[in-house]
Amino acid sequence: MIIKILGTGCANCRKLEANTKKAVKALGIEATIEKVEDLQDIMAYGVMSTPALVVDEQVKIMGRVASPDEIKKHL
Repeated sequence: MIIKILGTGCANCRKLEANTKKAVKALGIEATIEKVEDLQDIMAYGVMSTPALVVDEQVKIMGRVASPDEIKKHL
């Protein structure tokens, strides 16, 4: 599973990354977590508001910080 955090490095982007790591650890699954900070790459996903969570190339959450429990539902 490849998980991408889309965002330019803002506080909310870092919080979403931290919550995603907590969710992955809680589920005990293998996943690669990548940060995507380039605006052109972010816009290629159709994301106009960050942060966003992408799981296996599908946008699951955008424009807000999801809790670890909510992220678990998308993994």
